[in-house]
Amino acid sequence: MAQWYFSYGKDAERIGPLDDAAAREQAQRQPDGYCWREGFTEWKPIRAVGELGAGLGVSPPPAPPLRGSRADEIDYRIVGTDMQFVEIELDPGESAVAEAGALMYKESAVQMDTVFGDGSTTSQGGGLMDKLLSAGKRVITGESLFTTVFTHTGSGKARVAFAAPYPGTVMAMKLSEHNGRLICQKDSFLAGARGVQLGIFFQRKILTGLFGGEGFIMQKLEGDGWVFVHAGGTMMQRELKAGEQLDVDTGCVVAFHDTVSMDVKPVGGIKSMFFGGEGMFLATLTGPGTVWLQSLPFSRMAGRMLAAAPQGGGQRRGEGSILGGLGDILGGDSNF
Repeated sequence: MAQWYFSYGKDAERIGPLDDAAAREQAQRQPDGYCWREGFTEWKPIRAVGELGAGLGVSPPPAPPLRGSRADEIDYRIVGTDMQFVEIELDPGESAVAEAGALMYKESAVQMDTVFGDGSTTSQGGGLMDKLLSAGKRVITGESLFTTVFTHTGSGKARVAFAAPYPGTVMAMKLSEHNGRLICQKDSFLAGARGVQLGIFFQRKILTGLFGGEGFIMQKLEGDGWVFVHAGGTMMQRELKAGEQLDVDTGCVVAFHDTVSMDVKPVGGIKSMFFGGEGMFLATLTGPGTVWLQSLPFSRMAGRMLAAAPQGGGQRRGEGSILGGLGDILGGDSNF
């Protein structure tokens, strides 16, 4: 028996899972929407699905438009293994947008410009209110008010490169292949094609916002172009079927499709909560859709470094010096 899901708008909540009989009843009540079940490669108009739409009496509606404006068609290559960077190749007039401080190098024909907001309205002019709203969303997600736009103003090909901020993996994603939208952790966006929109995604459940590791607000990437997302350590991609659940450490969630729901649950009993070393809650991701996980969240790496720092009360580990602190002073590695 198939499990069906229904959606009736860009920001509407998902309905489901429903069995075959309930799905047919739902389709008769509300035929002007989209549905998904296992075996579908994408969401389909309800009226276009014979199992549900037969006898509804009208032709199916057109496919939903991609969210966001048409992005520039850019070429790229990802270089490196542990400390990766992405090199973007631009044709004349094409642009890439990036977070402040992400630039590694650029060729002289690439002009750098700092803009208010996420840079998605630069090619269309964009009104003042559009720019203010765009900038406001970035502030809420913890990013800078400004975004840097890199435009090829010469002839031929020109390249610009952006580096990851800490060891990990750079993932290239074409938003048109992910239904035009990805939900990401707040600091995961590295760069993208001009036309990609950076928005905010609110966690509606209080417990998920408080203990889900990402807070109430996450990044929402919309459009149809290439985006480059950074994950700490090694990245893993996992496909979830409808209703399938995956329990994840709250800091290891990098991104997921908007068809995936995220919740939290306790790790177990009191003893596991306080002495298990995994915190009090785990994130629970429920399909259908794709999720991307990281093996080394930056918060975990920063916490270990802070704990090991002598100024933070940490202890030397594994160096084996018989001089101890005196050796640090003589070698210039410690301050009085």
